[in-house]
Amino acid sequence: MSIEQWIDFAKGPLFALTSMIMVLGLLRHIVIQVYELVAGKGRRLSAAPWRKILNEGLGWAIPIKQIMKGTPFFSSVSYLFHIGVIVVPVFLADHIVLWEKTLGFSLPSLPSGWADFLTIFTVACVLVLLGFRLFGDRQRAMSRLTDYVLLLLILLPFVTGFLASHSGMNPFPWETMMLVHLLSAELLFLVIPFTKLAHIVLFVFDRLSAVHWQLRPGAGDKVADALFGKEARV
Repeated sequence: MSIEQWIDFAKGPLFALTSMIMVLGLLRHIVIQVYELVAGKGRRLSAAPWRKILNEGLGWAIPIKQIMKGTPFFSSVSYLFHIGVIVVPVFLADHIVLWEKTLGFSLPSLPSGWADFLTIFTVACVLVLLGFRLFGDRQRAMSRLTDYVLLLLILLPFVTGFLASHSGMNPFPWETMMLVHLLSAELLFLVIPFTKLAHIVLFVFDRLSAVHWQLRPGAGDKVADALFGKEARV
């Protein structure tokens, strides 16, 4: 196969396959979370503090207070990085054509200037986060090999996509850069449902800790007895 045929294959069947694996994998996470809520809590869901949960969820949508409590610069970069990682792949004009062809729906597209800015901004955020994980004592202590690999997997399609769309900056043949862009993006599709990147949909359920920790009457005593024994009660 020629490189042009590989590009057509990556844009067609391979894109359809990997994107469907990603979508179905994320839907699986959602179904499991909903099932665990309904099966585990049942009627007690109506007694959950839904107003508090909603307020906290909205607070995390723009988490200014949470950012200021921790390491403001690192937390701010991490938050903005998530915006770029979601917005650019979904709303880039060239991507929308593929989404529509594969999934059957269309979305509004980003203006090219905004797309370029967000791409460069996201690349910069990835490099900053990678730098923190390499050189920041606190972040390095909490990092695993997968954290570095995931950042590199995210970085590659952004860099190659930007270079493929800007021939004046691209030191390689366009076909080569485009194929690397497509294959790296599709590898990321396969990885998302099986790694911490799945929190792009699980984020909502993370805010439901008040529901998950609803205990039946007397359950607290039973947990304490199991952990410390009845003699530990005061």
